[in-house]
Amino acid sequence: MTDRTYWLDLFTGTTWQEFLDAGGNDSGFRASRWPSVQKIKPGDFLLCYVTGVSRFIGVLEVTSSPFQDIKPIWGNDFPCRVKVKSVVQLTPEQAVPVKDLGSRLSFAAGFGTAKSWTGHFRGSPIQWKEADGDTVLAALRDAERNQAPHPVDRKLWDRHPRAFKAKVGIVTIPDAEEPVEQKATEPQVEKEATDHTEVQWLLLKLGSDMGFSVWVARNDRNRDYNGRKFAELNSMRSSLPHQFDEATNRTIELIDVLWLRENAIVAAFEVESTTSIYSGLLRMSDLLAMQPNTNIPLYLVAPDERRRKVFDEVNRPTFSRLSPPMAKICRYIAFGELRTKLKEVGEFVRYMRLEFLDGLSEDCKLTET
Repeated sequence: MTDRTYWLDLFTGTTWQEFLDAGGNDSGFRASRWPSVQKIKPGDFLLCYVTGVSRFIGVLEVTSSPFQDIKPIWGNDFPCRVKVKSVVQLTPEQAVPVKDLGSRLSFAAGFGTAKSWTGHFRGSPIQWKEADGDTVLAALRDAERNQAPHPVDRKLWDRHPRAFKAKVGIVTIPDAEEPVEQKATEPQVEKEATDHTEVQWLLLKLGSDMGFSVWVARNDRNRDYNGRKFAELNSMRSSLPHQFDEATNRTIELIDVLWLRENAIVAAFEVESTTSIYSGLLRMSDLLAMQPNTNIPLYLVAPDERRRKVFDEVNRPTFSRLSPPMAKICRYIAFGELRTKLKEVGEFVRYMRLEFLDGLSEDCKLTET
């Protein structure tokens, strides 16, 4: 098999149609992605993925070196471009849902919940493993031959990414993770969902008992744990303070759990119960990028067996280059330690101070050996 270099190329249903209406000869990326776009070479393949509906709809072969052009093609600005030709192109109904690729993708272990795999689809162009690219290409060619339709939710297909003004410029804030259909009988999926909900509840209840007002991610407000609804906590906030710009607030309101004292956020928690740590870290990274002088303590809460994974991810170069570095302000809390400490403090929890988190959590900074 010929060696190929594959790149992820993200579209919405709208930008895909705009691409086709313009002749399907130019694929474009944001100006901020120019350093990555320059690595694309003629002969490389672009894997075209439509967000919202979570489907691969085509593969394009690059036919030119990267260039910059402001000629209108899309409603949004994608000036970093390459010339392309179609290798395989499907209709929206033929497009292959990513979840249908199952164990054939290298990150398939993360398909238990949406939070564990959407980190692979947060930007483009991103170079993909050759084996994963070959898998997607083969699946699209098979779908082209078989013509098996998959109904499309037109609201998701037609949605537009919302742009927000931030200190760093115009940005988009991803919505809550796209849902992934799963059989309710899959025990691992059920366990991960239950663990996540339990830990989220424990953090909300702990903050409330310690006298803070609390916030749960906007998309989780209707959850409950053991019959206790998150939204029914007396200290649950109905809105967040607006001392930040709109883009920052949109990011903050999707963080799993927040503790607040009046209008000040005193702690932010991302709960990662699955095999990936991407989702929470990317949200925290977005926050740091938009508010580089933030002093909000960040906590990544994950299963005990994921400790090494947490440290590896927090100390990646992409997070270490932030200002301040992610490892300097992000601490790790193990599920087991949280459960144990809460049993130990019992009814005295209302007397605990914020410093309680120092003993509960662990510094993520690496030590040279």
